[in-house]
Amino acid sequence: MLDRIARSLLGSPLPTSEEVHHRLSKIQALAIFSSDALSSVAYAPEEIMLVLVLGGTTLLRLSLPIALCITTLLAIVATSYYQTIHGYPSGGGAYIVAYDNLGTWSGLIAAAALLIDYVLTVAVSITAGVAAITSAFPNLQSLAIPIALFAIMLIAWGNLRGIRESGTLFSIPSYAFIGLTLLLIITGLTRLLTGSLIHTPIPAVTDSAQPLAIMLILRAFASGTTALTGVEAISNGVMAFKKPEADNAGKTLIAMAFLLALMFIGIVFLTNQFGIVPGEHETIVSTLGRTVLGNGLLYLLFQGATAMILFLAANTSFAGFPRLAAILAKDRFLPRQLASVGDRLVFSNGILVLAVLAAALVVGFGGNPHRLIPLYAVGVFLSFTLSQAGMVRLWSHRRGKGWVWKACINGLGAITTGIVLLVITSTKFILGAWIVVVLIPILVGILYTIKQHYLRVAEQLTLKDLIPKKWSNLARAKRHKVIVPLSGLHRGSLEALRFARSLSKDVNAVVVDIDPEDTARIKELWPRWGGDVKLTILDSPYRSTIQPLLSYLDVIDQHEPERGLAVVVLPQFIPAKWWHTLLHNQTAKLFKRVLLYRRDLAGADRVLIDVPYHLHH
Repeated sequence: MLDRIARSLLGSPLPTSEEVHHRLSKIQALAIFSSDALSSVAYAPEEIMLVLVLGGTTLLRLSLPIALCITTLLAIVATSYYQTIHGYPSGGGAYIVAYDNLGTWSGLIAAAALLIDYVLTVAVSITAGVAAITSAFPNLQSLAIPIALFAIMLIAWGNLRGIRESGTLFSIPSYAFIGLTLLLIITGLTRLLTGSLIHTPIPAVTDSAQPLAIMLILRAFASGTTALTGVEAISNGVMAFKKPEADNAGKTLIAMAFLLALMFIGIVFLTNQFGIVPGEHETIVSTLGRTVLGNGLLYLLFQGATAMILFLAANTSFAGFPRLAAILAKDRFLPRQLASVGDRLVFSNGILVLAVLAAALVVGFGGNPHRLIPLYAVGVFLSFTLSQAGMVRLWSHRRGKGWVWKACINGLGAITTGIVLLVITSTKFILGAWIVVVLIPILVGILYTIKQHYLRVAEQLTLKDLIPKKWSNLARAKRHKVIVPLSGLHRGSLEALRFARSLSKDVNAVVVDIDPEDTARIKELWPRWGGDVKLTILDSPYRSTIQPLLSYLDVIDQHEPERGLAVVVLPQFIPAKWWHTLLHNQTAKLFKRVLLYRRDLAGADRVLIDVPYHLHH
């Protein structure tokens, strides 16, 4: 029943062979990977002005120069990541670049910073989207948190259905926002030039003391740099593009940076020209929309598109977080379940984890984006800096054509983002950035501890230095047919195989081919360690472990009805601590649970035997 419910919600499973057909075009990728960066124009200008207004309206005039500085920073970062895409055409996120070129600890710091910021991206984007809705419909303010939670659930569902469907689903509102924002800017400029809207510059009322003014300007710049969050998403997801992947990803990055710069500068310029200042219950983008477009249908469409792009900006994290978590899981820094590809060719477990964490953050901060934004951007610029520094080292090692020029570009990016990181951390530390500063080393410690656990497990299960034992003293009669499902070849599985061989001479080890590399490793080791036990490899085009095993048991029943299937021996290693169980797949337990409620084709019960192998630390 649960399977039928899942199929109706998520769609039918897709075979692995279909993955190449579910790559993204540049049009779809711009909607998926750029929604975070592009949507930031809905709140980044307001964050600048909310800080500057503390120093009096005179400082508000500086919002445009600050925006120009941020746009220059965007150009530097985008150029640097364009090189990263071509330096790492298989996907070059900050973790991979830092890990490969700067070492384990730098890679883990970049990974921790990105994981935290992915969660913050969802929370900030969703709550900002709700703010856009409540600006147009103030009566909905009491429902802000339920609306935000529903939006997270809806986006998670869209991503669980699969990458192509989410690309189609998210393209329409993304391009609606881009089109309506450009229409707003063009209409505003036209009305300003024709005089149909009066130029009302922000008046000079109060001047701050010079030291305070400098601090506020730096804080405003730090707040405005949230416009750059999400720029790295395209370099993380290069392999999600259609071929040629790197070329398409680079072109998409350029288009994203150009659109972001154009919309960001346009909104800040118009708010300055029309004297718009932050309000208590309405965003400046909403106020600008009312001023330029009026209160009619066009304004409502603009606000609706703004809310939708902010909601869908969270989709950048739903594309990036699971992919990064899967990479970390394959490197054994996170539970390996996060590396599993779901029925719809997406990292389902990572999507669900992100949805839960983001929902908890929204509830914990009362659904207020202004309380969340001070935590924002620290992780982004930390990962920017480490990534660009790693690229400098990469070019210096490769020393290919034009390597000096490439290293200089990435070096400029590293220095610039490093300085910005210091500004953000120092000016926003007491406002909440300290939470991220504390969380990053804690998360790094957790990642490192998980890796050490996996290394200890591998050390205890390894076949290295183990001498194969003869099987001649084990049972010779074919009293039973014994099946031994294996997920790998290690000390624990050898114990199960020896036990199975003691029961019968007719023993068959079965491996479901989920990971071709793991399967090839088992086949290579089998002649030395498998004895006279037959090895059967089962294909699994839908990446399921249980179903191929069940189908195989049915085939055995049909071919040997007189004997049936008497015994299934399940190898299982037992971690030393209960929480270690969370770091390992529970396939054996799941298979056992399924078989307990499933007889063979002749109606007879199967015998299930667990063979535990206890780890000592």
